[in-house]
Amino acid sequence: MTSATRRPETPASTVPTRLIATDLDGTLLRDDKTVSKRTIAALAAAEQAGIEVFFVTGRPARWMDVVSDHVHGHGLAICGNGAAVVDLHGGPGAHRFVKIRELEPRTALDVIQLLRSAAPGTVCAVERTYGLHLEPGYPSLHMEPPEIVAPAEDLLAEDGLDADQPVLKVLAYHHELAPDDFLTVARQAIGDRANVTRSSPSALLEISGPGVSKASTLALCCAERGISHEEVVAFGDMPNDVEMLTWAGQSYAMGNAHPAVIAAASGRTVANNEDGVAVVIERILAERF
Repeated sequence: MTSATRRPETPASTVPTRLIATDLDGTLLRDDKTVSKRTIAALAAAEQAGIEVFFVTGRPARWMDVVSDHVHGHGLAICGNGAAVVDLHGGPGAHRFVKIRELEPRTALDVIQLLRSAAPGTVCAVERTYGLHLEPGYPSLHMEPPEIVAPAEDLLAEDGLDADQPVLKVLAYHHELAPDDFLTVARQAIGDRANVTRSSPSALLEISGPGVSKASTLALCCAERGISHEEVVAFGDMPNDVEMLTWAGQSYAMGNAHPAVIAAASGRTVANNEDGVAVVIERILAERF
């Protein structure tokens, strides 16, 4: 496959694109976590043509250095699966929170207890605005050492360390369950008390406040700009992208995407290592001018 393709039953949109929303890991970024020269050029060309580009990721703000050099125009990103909108203009280490949609600590603890009952052996971590705190036994899955290691009850205590920082999400890991099985168990146990998704190839779940997702926060940002969902083109590869891809007027599953993402998207493009996002952006711009 050398160009983006759409499903035959999905006609090409006649609505001009005003905003591009793209996931990072497994989508915009190559497997080595770099942004290719072709993709950098495509993003710059889109912004120059008046199309806003939003990075929409499960990453926390402090892991956004990988794309900070490639922001143009507004320079905003949606982080933590919709839990925060961040201004990247300050550069590495100086990102500013514009909007926070927190997970209440009491709700977070209730969710953890439900997970422990439904899937014994679950271990958790708590993602706050400026740090990651782990329970004992939580594996070294992330790009930084934990600031605090303690039981979840202590991590979420009203008078605990860093309690002044909002909770953006809870991460839950299981050593034995298959990733999709763990997701199914968690969603059944938690219901609508919180939003549960995953983006890792391992059995690692990401739990946000009720109604908080990439899609809902992107919708808020678009509404503030007078942009309708029909004017948005979105890209993704994992279950945490499904709501966003369903909401956007046009959406593309990467060639390396999870089956649920392929089912949700209106079109497909090539894999992240083949610059699938750039392929589509180039086509959008070519059809525009």
